Amino acid sequence: MLYSEAELKKRLKTDCPVFYFYAGDEALVRSAAAKVEKALSRDDPEKTVLEGPTPTVEEIVLAAGTISFFGGRRLVLMPMIRPSAYSDKDLQELCDTLADTENAVFIMTSVMEERYGKLRPGKREQKLITACEKIGYSVQIAKPNRAALQAMAREWAGQSGASFAPGAEAMLLDRCGEDQFLLHSEIEKLAALADYSTITPAMIQQLGTVTLDADTFDMVRLVSEGRTRQALDKLGTLLELQNDPILITGALISNYLDVYRAFLARKSRRPLAELAKDFGYTGKWNYRLNNADQAAARYDRRRIERSLQVLQQLDLDLKGSRLPADLLLQKALCELGLQIGGRHR
Repeated sequence: MLYSEAELKKRLKTDCPVFYFYAGDEALVRSAAAKVEKALSRDDPEKTVLEGPTPTVEEIVLAAGTISFFGGRRLVLMPMIRPSAYSDKDLQELCDTLADTENAVFIMTSVMEERYGKLRPGKREQKLITACEKIGYSVQIAKPNRAALQAMAREWAGQSGASFAPGAEAMLLDRCGEDQFLLHSEIEKLAALADYSTITPAMIQQLGTVTLDADTFDMVRLVSEGRTRQALDKLGTLLELQNDPILITGALISNYLDVYRAFLARKSRRPLAELAKDFGYTGKWNYRLNNADQAAARYDRRRIERSLQVLQQLDLDLKGSRLPADLLLQKALCELGLQIGGRHR
């Protein structure tokens, strides 16, 4: 089932025990879950947060069975759970617990793999989706098109007390792309710059709004050219601007995947247009993949695969290491620079 604002409002008026949102983009499920949490928090219920990706069955059973001290139902938030990480037995117990709950309302989110532009839930993911559909409200949230993103931008500006001058939100989208976290953050900055009045194209130019994806590709380009020091300087700028290290890492991984795909297309002598079609690239894919193709020319297969391994380890370290995030990012960039070889400036 696909997400529907009207259907969600209907479910919020009932005693729906489970709200499960899944998508290929974390921002989409976070936004939907926040709406449900806000709506269900009007009566000030007690809340339990079970952090993902795999809360134990014991934690879930305890949260589901706990009676709220003030009466009413407890909200149980389970962000970013990963059904594929559960055993078949534990996943079945999770589904059974959700079906038997009487004292709790569960709000759950998952990010799932996309292939060729479509969501591809695995066997365990599909089992949880089906179970939640029977129990409550379980929906896939599709990526919004450009018109929907413009509407979201206007809504977010209005929530800040600001508005867009004609054509300004389109200009902002050209710079932010489909990154909703970045879009929301930039709107908050622009609203403040506009003194919570009208956001103009001149203000967008003044703020120098650019995409995190574009900035990280500049880092990839600098690394691929052997200019690791300049890449580290750009990383420092991104961190000074309070960009989330995990989002920076995600954008780096996305850009290196572009380079890897372009590398394989180059080796198989396939045109970039076919590559774009196969992997569901939309919008200004020509500029994006041409840049990736130029970077791919500087790699062999072993080095680009090793680069992806470095980024995978960075992602794990950011979520589990006690070392400062900026230090981990700097270390990873230096390791990426070593995959090029030669003299670094």
